[in-house]
Amino acid sequence: MSIWTRIADALAALAKGEPLSQVFSRLRTDPERSVGFAIAVIALGAKMAKADGHVTRSEVTAFREVFHIPPAEEANAARVFNLARQDVAGFEAYAEQIARMLHGRPEILADLVEGLFHIAMADGGFHPNEEIFLTRVAEIFGLTPREFNRIRARLVCDSEPDPYDVLGVSPEDDPAEIRTAWRELVRQTHPDQMIARGVPPEALKLAEKRMVAINRAWEQIQAGA
Repeated sequence: MSIWTRIADALAALAKGEPLSQVFSRLRTDPERSVGFAIAVIALGAKMAKADGHVTRSEVTAFREVFHIPPAEEANAARVFNLARQDVAGFEAYAEQIARMLHGRPEILADLVEGLFHIAMADGGFHPNEEIFLTRVAEIFGLTPREFNRIRARLVCDSEPDPYDVLGVSPEDDPAEIRTAWRELVRQTHPDQMIARGVPPEALKLAEKRMVAINRAWEQIQAGA
């Protein structure tokens, strides 16, 4: 059963008139977390889509920066987006529900923030209101400022990323500690590890881009050592 079929099943379980946010209270077990991850990225992406005052490209096209969406499943992705957009609940209420769903799984919450950064950058720009939105979501998820800046440094192209920020370390750290941090990020970014913690295979574009940025940062630090 594809993740999109499981998403359709989750939506079908909503009672008539029930908001999409209610779905997160029903997706707490490990097999369902990948469904929750996909719905969360799309739903928060819908809440973020107008953070800069306008949508500059198709929402479903933007989601392809994170997910592989077969043409036959675009209707399911669009339905999640529209349900979230129509819900009167604000993005903070969504983020709080998602944080409860993924309590004790900070790695998945960080992956989710990364997915939102990909969507924010899909039009080639990063609006200040999108930064405010993502900063607040990260706070609700419990990410530290260093963790948030590490994700931002990899994905926001407003300047040349500092390789130390990309790895979440400091130039003053011991070289052995920096190497350990790099190796741990590489381990966490392996597709098998990401799938094991709840990132659906359809979202592994996250891993591809992250691995490139991590290894480039390590090479830059090594070259300057």
